[in-house]
Amino acid sequence: MKSALAIYDMDRTITRRATYTPFLIHAALRLAPWRLLLMPLVLLAMAAYLLKLIERGRLKEINYRLLIGNAIAPERLEPVIESFADRQIARNILPGARASIASDRAAGRRLVMATASYRIYAGAIAQRLGFKDVIATETQRDSAGRIIARIEGSNCYGDSKLAMIEAWLEREGLAREAVHIRFYSDHVSDAPVHRWSDEPVAANAHDRLVRLARAEGWQVLDWSGKRGR
Repeated sequence: MKSALAIYDMDRTITRRATYTPFLIHAALRLAPWRLLLMPLVLLAMAAYLLKLIERGRLKEINYRLLIGNAIAPERLEPVIESFADRQIARNILPGARASIASDRAAGRRLVMATASYRIYAGAIAQRLGFKDVIATETQRDSAGRIIARIEGSNCYGDSKLAMIEAWLEREGLAREAVHIRFYSDHVSDAPVHRWSDEPVAANAHDRLVRLARAEGWQVLDWSGKRGR
């Protein structure tokens, strides 16, 4: 009998709103409020990304450095992470996503979060929601053990997310043919994982993913309450 996995994206799949920039602002307010004066540079970096002058992972590194700093001791960042995760759980989780997670758990599926967000805070949110495993963008550490702005390995996005899920399966000793995978995401960038999964679900999807899901025969769910208004 195959093991059953339920793999969830996080931002706008489980959450109402994206979490990355709110986390940076939350951290800046608590660690060094003066860094908010650098927001024009954050917006400039976002413009550079939209103009395809830098790639997505580089954008994340730049904005992290601007609003948190290049290096920070984990013990300083930990209370910031905990307070941010508490706020997300209280204000930013879709009830439909909570119900789906509870249903998958009750059905015996192993819960896995696979997100482009940084593990440093996505892991805290996942733990509060009862996820057993997290696959996410990792941060590097310097020789003093401080968390730095550079990404360790790949940004967990698009094709890289699929590669990171496959690498996680291998580390866990799970052969692909021995598991049944249900995958939830809101964004077309996750189409490689949707196509690879056994039960692809477009959850709270934007129009491009809805069109693709209907063409491919994938399930479409709306936990946001926006579609159909």
